[in-house]
Amino acid sequence: MDVDVVARLRTAAGRRLLAQASGLLAAGTDTLAATARLRATSTDHELVAAALTQAQLRAAARPRFGPDAEVMLWTRAGLEQATRAVVARHRAARYAALGPHRTADLCCGVGGDLVALARAGLAVLGVDVDPVTAALARANVEELGLGADVEIRADDVTRTDLTGCDAAFLDPARRDRAGRRTFDPAGYAPAWSFVAELAARIPATGVKAAPGFPHALVPAGVEAELVSDAGEVKEAVLWHGPLATPGVHRRATLLPGGASLVDDPAVAAPAVRPAGRWLHEPDGAVVRAGLVAEVAAALDGWLLDPRVAYVCTDHDVGSPFTRRYAVEDVLPFQLKRLRALLRERGVGDVVVKKRASAVDPEDLRRRLRLPGHGPTQTLVLTRVAERPVVLLVRPQP
Repeated sequence: MDVDVVARLRTAAGRRLLAQASGLLAAGTDTLAATARLRATSTDHELVAAALTQAQLRAAARPRFGPDAEVMLWTRAGLEQATRAVVARHRAARYAALGPHRTADLCCGVGGDLVALARAGLAVLGVDVDPVTAALARANVEELGLGADVEIRADDVTRTDLTGCDAAFLDPARRDRAGRRTFDPAGYAPAWSFVAELAARIPATGVKAAPGFPHALVPAGVEAELVSDAGEVKEAVLWHGPLATPGVHRRATLLPGGASLVDDPAVAAPAVRPAGRWLHEPDGAVVRAGLVAEVAAALDGWLLDPRVAYVCTDHDVGSPFTRRYAVEDVLPFQLKRLRALLRERGVGDVVVKKRASAVDPEDLRRRLRLPGHGPTQTLVLTRVAERPVVLLVRPQP
């Protein structure tokens, strides 16, 4: 797709083809048949192909972007890399609370964060080096009625003029030249050295990073926020200058509810003891943020193993930062013994959860050879003092 095709998709003919393509796909028409039907109504075969691709991408975007997906334009890479709406709204709220004159959204992609920032009432400059991506971002903010206070620029973010911007958000590309994800900040584009340069020019800077971003690389005075959505860790954001919360180095935020936990230097390392009556599984954002000790202190709990993020208690207490399970049995992990126990109890199938275990859950399910009828048992595979153990647990509301 090129800039001209983006413009043609927004004409009356393009919109008509998009509507037809969406209707055909919704009716279950396969791609070849849909293409033939669309070509019967238009001689612009390039536009037909683009409309059909957009209809497919809009359907894929719907779970993450809701009604906005139906009017936005996408590329496959742009959709994969775009921040889901609930996360973008959470981030935009921090900028809105600061109240900047103008916010620069650097490496803006197709506009997921632009939309959230504009809806938060902010004037925004969006910059992306790819002209097609910039054209899509421009189209998207205009289609959503947000173009009045948004400027889009196709430019190199390391060289573009940011005069007038007193806040910035940077979402560097985290893929190598072959398109594979990279978890090493040295492989980000623009180069990681640009982050320090940007924060020196515009102190109110937020930088998106992979969830596994090394804590050792977080500069002093910067708040690292780990964000999960519906239990899935989505990203880390490094908040600089006035966007950072004073005294907070690490934060875990759980969406969509918005529960947030911060580091507490006064919290001691949790005790390590055998399993109690209740097992608590901290959310992945809590684990990635290194806040398991804070959760254990809040629950008055302890760890099964100092290197494994499972918290135990003897009293039934809930936390927005954990899922809790009633512990029914704890035994050394031995396949034959586990199979015999499950069959003795009439278990038909298992749900396998694990931390610090090399066992493949699906392989274990096959090897247990359970009948498939009867109650389902939740198993937790982990390690205690270097020895593999299995806990039979019951999930709690």
